[in-house]
Amino acid sequence: MKQWKLSAFGLVLVFALTALLMAGCGGEEKMDETAEAPAGKVLRLALDADPVSLDPHVQLSGGMLQYSHLVFDPLVRWAKDGSLELRLADSYEQIDPLTMRFHLKKGVKFHSGNELTAKDVVFTVNRLKESGDFKGIFETFETPVAVDDYTVDIITKKPYGLVLATATYIFPMDSAFYTGTDDKGQPKDAIVKTDYSFANVNESGTGPYVVSSRVQGTKVVFDRFADYWDKTGNVDQIILTPIAQDATRVAALLSGDIDWATPIPPQDLDRVAADENLQLVTMGGSRIITLQMNQNRNEAFKNMKVRQAMCYAYNNEGVVENIMKGFAVAGAQQGPEGLAGYNPNLTVRYDLEKAKALMVEAGYPDGFEATMIAPNNRYVNDEKISEAFVSMMSKIGIKISLKTMPKAQYWDEFDAQVADIQMIGWHPDTEDSANYSEYLTMCPNKETGMGQYNSGNYCNARVDELVIAAGSETDVAKRNAMLQEVEQILYDEAAFIPLHWQKLSWASKKGMNTADIVNIQNFPYWGDLVVE
Repeated sequence: MKQWKLSAFGLVLVFALTALLMAGCGGEEKMDETAEAPAGKVLRLALDADPVSLDPHVQLSGGMLQYSHLVFDPLVRWAKDGSLELRLADSYEQIDPLTMRFHLKKGVKFHSGNELTAKDVVFTVNRLKESGDFKGIFETFETPVAVDDYTVDIITKKPYGLVLATATYIFPMDSAFYTGTDDKGQPKDAIVKTDYSFANVNESGTGPYVVSSRVQGTKVVFDRFADYWDKTGNVDQIILTPIAQDATRVAALLSGDIDWATPIPPQDLDRVAADENLQLVTMGGSRIITLQMNQNRNEAFKNMKVRQAMCYAYNNEGVVENIMKGFAVAGAQQGPEGLAGYNPNLTVRYDLEKAKALMVEAGYPDGFEATMIAPNNRYVNDEKISEAFVSMMSKIGIKISLKTMPKAQYWDEFDAQVADIQMIGWHPDTEDSANYSEYLTMCPNKETGMGQYNSGNYCNARVDELVIAAGSETDVAKRNAMLQEVEQILYDEAAFIPLHWQKLSWASKKGMNTADIVNIQNFPYWGDLVVE
């Protein structure tokens, strides 16, 4: 085709300028990196999508947590070996069964110039407790106490073994910067998902990079924060260009127009690995890709046998082999082997004849109609997987009208539950399998935040009881048994359709410490990136 005579990055520029014009921006923002680049090292980064907001509390997602590690800093963070390492916390100690005391680093500056103190941690945790997306995690947390300027007590309502893991979500925000009202008369600390807010378009974190310019869906420029406390990395500017199309993103990497691309689709792994100028890093992952069936929208989904039939009609292993090219693991439950709660008795259950029989038993021998939405740039091959699912369901008479869209539009639609079937992937950022249930399968509860991403509206009181009890169970064996029972119930009742666990992939030019800064959480620590 004629347009492929353009360079890969030229295609990106065409898409970007088109987006600007459609958004009414008039194409005024230049896309010439050489004109913007500082004298130091520049990383041209391509992701499948850009952050949806500058507010770290507006959405709990992998993309927003990647952003948070660029612009903010957590109290502690995950190391590559699965341990926890200190960040804004200099140390911590267990004061009593309900209190974990954090001693903060001194002299840490926010981008505004304000100094980090314990009051900023208190402000941040209280805000997390108000966030629709995070309140489920922090529901068991009391209001923190600032012991002095550099000491803060994180207090829980009951003994909770995941306080340190949860502290990886605490990215202190600049309380002075986010307090008061903006020039529109609105509170600066307001958490607003789908409309304007001060925090959605302004930031003051302690992280390695400051957002110096941003055009949503087109480009974000991050400049190194001159007063950043950690001097590990040496990249002065990161230019993030979202490239949703896998082929275009990989082409830009192979042509040298960008320096780092994530993710690399399964079909291109061998080609990228063979390029002598590039390095490819892959590892297993614990993000489960699922489909939720909304029992409040479609009467058929209230019937457990219908849900079971759909699980039996989906060929997990066939999709992993043919669409994911083996770069995934077929799943039958939420958590993979290695996480607490993994139930070895649960296996993938593709059996088309059994699926047809269940549809007859359920009273739907001729099937029914349903609607479905899925993203087309959030999960690896998400659109192709969705199309395969629709085809498979047609074999048991379920006629599905599918709509796919970029994730920037998808999450608003997901939250509004506009379709009968919706795709959702989840990685437990606490590295604990209870986190899946807390968000995906517990009864939806706006007050507690539990079931925040349960668009299927599945609800089982026993599941809730077990997950809540597991939160304060300190006996590892007992806790594991509780979470295994949760997985068994969800499997037996076909609470959702488990597809597979995604594997992870990153590729960059050689001469970078790429392998050192990536991890199973898929939060590359670009602030630590060293370019030769």
